Amino acid sequence: MYELYKNAIVTGSARGIGKAIAMKLAKKGLNIVVSDIMYDEAKQTARELEDFGIKAIAIKTDVSKVEDVENLIRITVNELGSVDFLINNAGITRDNLTLRMSEQEWDIVIDINLKGTFLCSKFAAKEMMKNRFGRIVNIASVSGILGTAGQANYASSKAGVIALTKCFAREYGARNITVNAIAPGFILTEMTEQLSEKVKEGYLSQIPLKRVGTPDDIAEVVNFLISPSASYITGTVINVSGGLLI
Repeated sequence: MYELYKNAIVTGSARGIGKAIAMKLAKKGLNIVVSDIMYDEAKQTARELEDFGIKAIAIKTDVSKVEDVENLIRITVNELGSVDFLINNAGITRDNLTLRMSEQEWDIVIDINLKGTFLCSKFAAKEMMKNRFGRIVNIASVSGILGTAGQANYASSKAGVIALTKCFAREYGARNITVNAIAPGFILTEMTEQLSEKVKEGYLSQIPLKRVGTPDDIAEVVNFLISPSASYITGTVINVSGGLLI
């Protein structure tokens, strides 16, 4: 597969889970577009990826803006020739209790996490349909399944991502485009490191495997979902949470 289809966009890949995914796919020989709002960090990540002997380009992207997403797809096609794989990883949190949550905190999380996934998938799929091949993986969250106190905006956005995954899988399947989602649990990233020790301990107590996940745990599942081994899997949400959802 990697001989025929070589080009992957990973949104929010300057660091964290997105960077781990980009690294995993680059090691497999895929060319990577590092799409992120943090352009300087994205350029640094792209330079690191080139050490694997692949092409890597950094594109500054606000996934909530149509013009940015159209630019992302246009540059990818111009520079690499096609969009074969899309990993919708870009996401943010603005946690607050519902009664204290501002309209701005609600809107920005929905715009980046949900609208961004919609826009990137929509415009990438147009290119994938031309080639009758594509693999889209959306990074959701167990919060979108369980609901989480203090994360009404985030949980709602990720529940929406799960719904989009299933809608897109139905719409794009006839063109040999699979669309799946991953629901990470408690993953050790810069975002989760900001949580209090009390909150971290609370999560850990609920995880049967008794450890937090790593970005590589997510990257491995992404690699599987875009591989030939998963060619008959679409519209599926894979829970990667150490058993948190049992």
